[in-house]
Amino acid sequence: MSKSLVIVESPAKAKTINKYLGKDFQVEASFGHIMDLPKRDIGVELENRTFEPTLIVTPDKEKIVAKLRKMAATADAVYLAPDPDREGEAIAAHLQRQLLPIIKDKRKIHRVTFNEITKKAVAQAFEHARDVDENLVDAQQTRRVLDRIVGYQISPLLWDKVRRGLSAGRVQTVAVRLIVEREREVLAFRPVEYWTLDAAVAPVPEGPEFIARFIGIDGTRAEVPTVSAPSVPDQKTADEILAALEKARWAVRSVERKERRRSPAPPFTTSKLQQDASRQLGFSVKRTMGVAQRLYEGVDLGSEGSIGLITYMRTDSTRVSPDAIAAVREWIGGKLGKQYLPESANFYRSKKDAQDAHEAIRPTNPEMHPDEIRRFLSDEQYRMYKLIWQRFVASQMVPAVYDQTTVNIAATSDRTYDFRTTGSVLKFDGFLKVYHEETDTADEDDEALKNALPPLSDGDALRLLRTLPEQHFTEPPPRYNEASLVKELEERGIGRPSTYSSIITTIQDREYATKVPPTGRGGRFFPTEIGTVVNDLLVGNFPYIFDTAYTAKLEEELDDIEDGKERWTDLLKGFYGHFEEELKQAEKHMRNIKRMEEPTDEKCDLCGSPLVLKWGKFGSFFACSAYGKEKPVAVSATAWKKDAKKVMARVEEKLKYPVTVKTTEEDESTTVAEVHTRAELKQGIETALGTGRKVTVEQVSCGFTKENHAAKPDLQASDAQNGPAEEYCENCGKVMVLRRGPFGAYMSCPDYNADPPCKTVRRLSQKQQQKPAVPLDEKCPKCGKQLVLRSGSYGEFVSCSGYPKCKYVKQNLIEGLKCPKCGEGDIAERKARTGNIFWGCTRYPKCDFTSNLKPVAQKCPQCGSPYVVERVMDGGLYLVCPNNKEMMPRRRPRKGQKAEEPQTTVECGFSERIGDAPPPAQVERPTAATHGPVVEEEQPVA
Repeated sequence: MSKSLVIVESPAKAKTINKYLGKDFQVEASFGHIMDLPKRDIGVELENRTFEPTLIVTPDKEKIVAKLRKMAATADAVYLAPDPDREGEAIAAHLQRQLLPIIKDKRKIHRVTFNEITKKAVAQAFEHARDVDENLVDAQQTRRVLDRIVGYQISPLLWDKVRRGLSAGRVQTVAVRLIVEREREVLAFRPVEYWTLDAAVAPVPEGPEFIARFIGIDGTRAEVPTVSAPSVPDQKTADEILAALEKARWAVRSVERKERRRSPAPPFTTSKLQQDASRQLGFSVKRTMGVAQRLYEGVDLGSEGSIGLITYMRTDSTRVSPDAIAAVREWIGGKLGKQYLPESANFYRSKKDAQDAHEAIRPTNPEMHPDEIRRFLSDEQYRMYKLIWQRFVASQMVPAVYDQTTVNIAATSDRTYDFRTTGSVLKFDGFLKVYHEETDTADEDDEALKNALPPLSDGDALRLLRTLPEQHFTEPPPRYNEASLVKELEERGIGRPSTYSSIITTIQDREYATKVPPTGRGGRFFPTEIGTVVNDLLVGNFPYIFDTAYTAKLEEELDDIEDGKERWTDLLKGFYGHFEEELKQAEKHMRNIKRMEEPTDEKCDLCGSPLVLKWGKFGSFFACSAYGKEKPVAVSATAWKKDAKKVMARVEEKLKYPVTVKTTEEDESTTVAEVHTRAELKQGIETALGTGRKVTVEQVSCGFTKENHAAKPDLQASDAQNGPAEEYCENCGKVMVLRRGPFGAYMSCPDYNADPPCKTVRRLSQKQQQKPAVPLDEKCPKCGKQLVLRSGSYGEFVSCSGYPKCKYVKQNLIEGLKCPKCGEGDIAERKARTGNIFWGCTRYPKCDFTSNLKPVAQKCPQCGSPYVVERVMDGGLYLVCPNNKEMMPRRRPRKGQKAEEPQTTVECGFSERIGDAPPPAQVERPTAATHGPVVEEEQPVA
């Protein structure tokens, strides 16, 4: 018996929906997008300005598509049920495009959407199935084409002018621009001094003291430019006022009492949820959306099965369905009491440009209290659900009521000095019984509640107990954290609810901005040096395309495409006209950072020449201006014997004195002499040729360099160490774990092998910020200069401070053991790209001897092998002869082949237990100090 096929994006969502549909339906997952633009081609038609995208099935989805096509061929009907937004509509359209040739009847393909995954919502969705909305698809496709055009045509410019591997993003660049501009505001800020004057006073003759704030003189407010609070500009003015206050008569001028109501906040939109989760829970935007996605798709609640706990989490609307309002009002009246229930439901107006396609974020069933289902939720799921539940329930409750008292005080001497104080008493808690909203600024009600006032009346005399002057300085605007950056993007109209998370993730993954500290609610964004350079180049050369107002205008036009008010090709034609003109100008005039050589006032530590500022792989650095770029001149014995004068002329033509004569053998250079005259050069070449080695003459130059640390954010600052740098799965929100694979270490979701699996992974970048070399109390055995501790791609190592002239690198050698294969080299510890340790000959690549087991300089007592190896086995730590076939590990076989036997020429059975097995090595979590920044490969947004 055939069934109807239902296709969603994720296995978790499929599991929840399958429970509601019954045996006549089969629910499968597409695992996100199945089609996208090709990776190695722009995939957009630009020549004729049709902008038609070339969409292909992504290679990793070919098997999934084949499976869905096979199932659709025998299905009664196909229901496409991805998320109810532009991305979901595009997934549905791509599925329809792949399945229609198999089904051959468009009437058998239906589109269903639901704002919440509950039995009622799913049933209603299938009763009101519709066709794919082409306007939504066009809006998504337009955004994808816009981003592809910008990325594929600007990124090559950055590769050519700055460094390979950089990329430009249409919206991400504007976000980086906000961070860079804020950083410059902070650095340019100059603090302004101001003083606040408080007075501790009490009623006459007795009464409790309270604090009043100075606000002005003779009814004129005391003001300091750029300061919002009443204040005076300097200590001199403050001292004059304080002296007058000591002689003043204090009295109550007026007492104002009134009832104040504080209304609840509306239920969450996406941006408000991201901001509050950052402030109250310490969640990053990415983690917030991952946890919310799991709550939406469904959580297993034991006997009740998998249930979607919240509505769709990507929305900018505060609208709530009548059914949900009726349900929450019933819960409030029954559980909290009628006094907490307003006479009619509370309704909230959405922002002006809200799409209003979905409801606000709310619990699917208000009667499902967070504490009642806590045992089924992870800690982060519980905290997130509780936050959403409390906000929604509070939004339908009555306001909190305060009795507020404002006291105006006059201190009269030669002039009248005005003071004021405010106190509040919570008369009725209202919605505060359930939820209290945290904000970035101090809450006036909370501050007033702390100030308890005694009974006072107009004209009451007061006595001054003490004055409380305090010096302040204005502070720069705060750097953005995730919450404030989302708020800024939303207020400027940049991006949409579904894009905030990817914007913040992308600017960090591309290393354009870094967050200090990396985790927690206090993390602030600092632009990196490369982020600042790229921002300046792009904003300077593409002022129209990367303008914040124009980016916001594009978002409005995308909304018009979704509403059917504008054709998608018209938007792209208008955009590409400006973009093409700016691109041509940028190709001609964009500054070439790679060839930058800026003079500086600093001097070389080695030769005293001026340093210049240059650009390299890891950013800007200082280099000696005396560095010689001329190529060495090779001198052959044959040419010298044939015509020495001609060789001398060739050297003098290409190089200038002083020069050095070097001999080279087996990649090891030895300087014969540094010469300053023609006679010295001739003598040096003849001496060098007498050694029988390869001879070269090189320009004397200074290769001194040092990092430009001032241009890089201080990632080792004390506030960067406030907690572990954890990564969170963007799909399910769980803490990522470190795993090792055939291509090295990577971060993976802990549910990678679970049922259903979560296949989120992040590779570890080999790049890491260079740290200054640390001098050691040890001399180089080759040249006698000081050894230094450096940091490289594979960790720390010790090398000569004279690099690049001396390339000595200290190796961890096995003492007393020569290479058993060539007999000339030593055996040194090596580290593979995967992080694994092995041992090999120092003469590599001339000798390719390697061993995965540590060799020991001990002769085998049975067969005479020049060495044995250490091997950890179940019984402990053993010394094993490499000729022992039974004890030596077999090499890993290639696919389809048998395991290879150990390569030995002599059979030997020697093994000796020398101790207990060492404890297993603990895999440390990757940090910026040990593994460098974590970078995620750019993939289509699912």
